[in-house]
Amino acid sequence: MSRADVEKLLIAGGEDKHLRAKYDVPATREEFVALAATEGYDFTVEEFDSVISESGDVFEKNGNPPKRSIWWA
Repeated sequence: MSRADVEKLLIAGGEDKHLRAKYDVPATREEFVALAATEGYDFTVEEFDSVISESGDVFEKNGNPPKRSIWWA
């Protein structure tokens, strides 16, 4: 279920700019995963990294203001 939760979060963020903005705040993958856990998503940093790596996405922020480009539309 954990890979599925990563995918659910990435899809939800692709559909909701407020959710994307909230998840642009955490500085580390660990903080990102901890925030997701507070909202009912259950996955590890390793599972998160695996999913975004397979999709060709990167966790680091780009642009001004800095944003992540991990969200699925």
